[in-house]
Amino acid sequence: MEDLKDLLPVEAVRLDVRAADWREAIGAAGRLMVETGATTDEYTREMVANVEENGPYIVIAPGVAFAHSRPSPAVLTTGMSWVRLAEPVEFGHESNDPVTLVVALAAKDSAAHTSAMASLARLLGDPGTAAALAAAPTPEALHAVLTGDGAEASDPSAAPEPSPASGPRAASLHKILTVCGNGVGTSLFLKNTLEQVLDRWGWSRFVTVEATDTISAKGKASEAVALLTSREIARTLGDVGRPVKVVQDFTSTAEVDAVLRDTYDV
Repeated sequence: MEDLKDLLPVEAVRLDVRAADWREAIGAAGRLMVETGATTDEYTREMVANVEENGPYIVIAPGVAFAHSRPSPAVLTTGMSWVRLAEPVEFGHESNDPVTLVVALAAKDSAAHTSAMASLARLLGDPGTAAALAAAPTPEALHAVLTGDGAEASDPSAAPEPSPASGPRAASLHKILTVCGNGVGTSLFLKNTLEQVLDRWGWSRFVTVEATDTISAKGKASEAVALLTSREIARTLGDVGRPVKVVQDFTSTAEVDAVLRDTYDV
C-alpha cells in the first residue's frame, strides 16, 4: 500500500497553471501524469469523459476537483498529480464552484492508493494545512507540506460526540456505502472522512464503510443503513430502498458528522 509521497512526486506538481475551462484544467493534470509515467494520453480523455457522463461530482469540496476515471489499460502505474490554477474555473457544480485546485488520480486497482487517499483527506480537511498548500510558493514547498504530518482540524462549534453506548450494538454490525461513478476515487475519499468521524465517536467497531460505484451500490444497497454520496450521484442512484445522504464537502468532518447524526438520529 503506497503513501501520498510515493504516488505524488514533486515533478507532478504545478502551480499557477492557466486553463480556459474545466477540460483544460483536467488536461493539465493529465499531462503531468503522462510526463511522470503514470498514464497515457488516453487516460486524460477518460477523466474528461467521466465528468461528461456523470456530471461534476468530482468537485469534492469548495474549490477542489478530484479528477479520475476507472482503472484501465491507459493507467501504467498508480499515480497522482496536483495542479493549482492561476484563475479559478467553473466545473458546473452547484455549491463547490469555482475550482482552483485539481488533484488527479490514476489507479491500477481499488486498493493500492487507499493510504494515500486517507492522508489526502486529512490534509485537505485541516484548515491550517489547506491554507499552507494554497500559499506554497513553489512545487517543492507544496510537496513538503503534502508529505508532512497533517493534523486533523478540530471544530470547537461541533456538538459533543456520541458515546459508544449510544451507537449500534456490536451484535448488529452496520454498513454505510460511500458512492461515486467509479468506486476508486471520490467514494474512497469520502470513506476516509467518514471513518475519521467514526473513529472519533468510538463507533468504528460497530459501523463498516465500503466505497463503491453506482452500479454496485444499487445491488448492495439492501445491506446498508445509508448511502453517502454527492448530489449528482444521488440523482443517478435514484430510489435504492435505503436513505441516500448528500455530502457537499467531502473534506469536512463537521459536515459528515452532521450527516451521520441525521442518519442515526443522535
